[in-house]
Amino acid sequence: MENLNRKDPYMMLSIVNMKLRDECDSLEALCKDYDLDMEELLGRMDAIGYTYSMANNQFVG
Repeated sequence: MENLNRKDPYMMLSIVNMKLRDECDSLEALCKDYDLDMEELLGRMDAIGYTYSMANNQFVG
């Protein structure tokens, strides 16, 4: 996760959704646990057509 911001956005999507599914119960928890900037993460996912779904606790396209 330490090099997450340098990864291809689709690889980042896969890793983030896996962490949300397996380890974190919210986007806020993921960002806190892995010291990620939430706005930057949301922006990178939006750039590839994905938004965070609170109901699914996943980024969906």
